[in-house]
Amino acid sequence: MAQRRDRSIDMLNGPLLGKILLFALPLIITSCLQQLFNSVDSAIAGQFVSNEALAAIGATAPIVNLVVNVFVGLSVGANVAVAVRIANGSEAEIKQAVHTSMTVSIVCGLALIAVGLGATGPLLNAIATPESVMEPAAQYLGIYFIGTPFIMLYNFGSAVLRGKGDTRSPLYALAVACAVNGLLDLLFTTVVPLGVTGVALATVIAYASAAAIVLAAMIRDKGVTHLNLRQLRIARGPLSTLLKIGVPAGIQGAVFAISNLVIQAAINGFGSEAMAGSTASLNMESYSYFAVSAFAQTAVTFMGQNFATKQYGRCRRIFAICMGGSIVFTGIMGVLFAVFMQPLEALFTADALAMAFASIRMWRVAVIEFIPAFYEVPAGAMRGMGSSLMPAIITVIGTCALRLAWVGTVFAADPTFETLMNVYPISWLATGIAMMGAYFIFTYRVQKGIVAQRAERKQAKRAAKVTRIESGQKTGYRAIASKLSSHLHLSHTRKAA
Repeated sequence: MAQRRDRSIDMLNGPLLGKILLFALPLIITSCLQQLFNSVDSAIAGQFVSNEALAAIGATAPIVNLVVNVFVGLSVGANVAVAVRIANGSEAEIKQAVHTSMTVSIVCGLALIAVGLGATGPLLNAIATPESVMEPAAQYLGIYFIGTPFIMLYNFGSAVLRGKGDTRSPLYALAVACAVNGLLDLLFTTVVPLGVTGVALATVIAYASAAAIVLAAMIRDKGVTHLNLRQLRIARGPLSTLLKIGVPAGIQGAVFAISNLVIQAAINGFGSEAMAGSTASLNMESYSYFAVSAFAQTAVTFMGQNFATKQYGRCRRIFAICMGGSIVFTGIMGVLFAVFMQPLEALFTADALAMAFASIRMWRVAVIEFIPAFYEVPAGAMRGMGSSLMPAIITVIGTCALRLAWVGTVFAADPTFETLMNVYPISWLATGIAMMGAYFIFTYRVQKGIVAQRAERKQAKRAAKVTRIESGQKTGYRAIASKLSSHLHLSHTRKAA
């Protein structure tokens, strides 16, 4: 039998540019295929079902992001947990990280079913979903959330594989799933006219196929990321890393989605044409954003391994390459969107008013999508270096707080669609300036040894505690109690004498 080809990347040695591109380009394509799920769903719903069906799918997007992003954020922690242990070279710890990550993915998937189904109705009401859109939106969300365990398995499995540098296996899995989704979308809306329900079923089945392919790749893998289903359990060390990095990332994603829910509620106020046009533009701008996201994820993994081995010079080069790559790729996409705007809008809707709303959003958002690179890439770099809380705080303030303030003040004073869309570049610029500042302060402290010294002190304290326990010494309150007991015993002996 032919030996399975190793797709891992050596991130610790040799030139960086080629390896970063080899890692990032499959991520960009994978993200584009993942978005193609939504684009195909939206296009087929708009062309073969109704304009209300297109609006319904668009209305569900921020709700899906709110609920799912909390758990998908944990997969960032899984990526770092695996990458750091691969850099340190401990095979036993790598296996623990792999099996802990996949066990957490199962738990998250089951939790998502309960949370998603329970939150669907209240959230649709909270964003003022029009009555004509409410029923199809609820149908789509209900089926989508039932399939979220497959989404979790795919995302966590992909994160584990990225930890060793393999971004192509998840790409191949999603390519198959995307083809399945497109074929089933057509089948369930034309041959078997199930409407929005059919679109949702196609998405769930497609994600199930992607999850199956990724799991099969991990099970067949004879290297460090081999998955043994009998060893699925949670280990304390990898779980700690996963939660330390993943929870702030998940909270950041959730807060980001909350701000978008508020904006979606404002969009809904302009009617179904604005909802349909915004959905069409959102599909386009997502493709542009994927270059930023891919290079941010690349920074997480490459920084994770090189920072763990204290190769700070390589860390600086990784950051520069990832920033440059994200800006160049996203800038090219912005130019293409500006040139081919109307033909792209026509893929989703033929309604003239919906297309007008789409154009307003594309000029203010999709064309300048390169700006988020200035906060996504430094945030990814800091997560790779073990700092996840500060990027989350900055994003919460820069996106959620600022956007809520904008909607409540500026948009309230001038309630036009143009004013509402201006919130995106304003919040991006503010967040980018703050995040870049935080990144350079953090790296300055690393260069001065402040971060390393703090980590070494914590490690020394833990080692000393272990040594005291192993030598039979008591710690904390037990030490005080032991000394007090000895003192009382000595006093009693003296009195007896």
